[in-house]
Amino acid sequence: MDNDLRFEPVTAERWDDFETLFGPQGAFYNCWCVALRLPHAVRTKMAADERKLHMHDRIKAGPPPGILCYADGAPVAWVQVGPRHDVPQFNSPRTVSRPLEEGDAYDPSIWAVSCFFLLPSLRGRGMSRRLLSLAIDHARCQGARLLEACPIDHVKQSKSVTLCIGSTAIFDAAGFETVARRKDGRPLMRLELRG
Repeated sequence: MDNDLRFEPVTAERWDDFETLFGPQGAFYNCWCVALRLPHAVRTKMAADERKLHMHDRIKAGPPPGILCYADGAPVAWVQVGPRHDVPQFNSPRTVSRPLEEGDAYDPSIWAVSCFFLLPSLRGRGMSRRLLSLAIDHARCQGARLLEACPIDHVKQSKSVTLCIGSTAIFDAAGFETVARRKDGRPLMRLELRG
């Protein structure tokens, strides 16, 4: 299957593919990948269709907030990657992913990899590593200076849904370094893209 993979930034023209991939449940429990875009108090009061519309409008507005992966022409995976300011909850002072310096949240050259979603049949097969590699390349091509993530160290199984934030192991393998550890098992990691 690896040779048949195609990767494309998600644009308004690819909304139908994004919607198909996320399915009737909106990926993880009707999240529609808004968990880091909207405060908890706001998104939990929204109906699933409202979260879906929020993401639709974000994708339509551009620039692309992530990358879709296709196999045999069908969407099979997604990675959310973009400037930190595009995922405001990633910057909340109460989160383990908060920036090292306050200004980092608004610096357009500091990006974040904040979510992965793969069809269940692809989980545990190295696809997250491939998606992360693409996210790194995309961020670099878009002029990012730093790429950050706040993955999880351990899960009971490789197919756990908590891995939507990524496993520390894949970020280690890609050369990310831990720059802060505000909670056991949840390091803030960083990769320098220039230099």
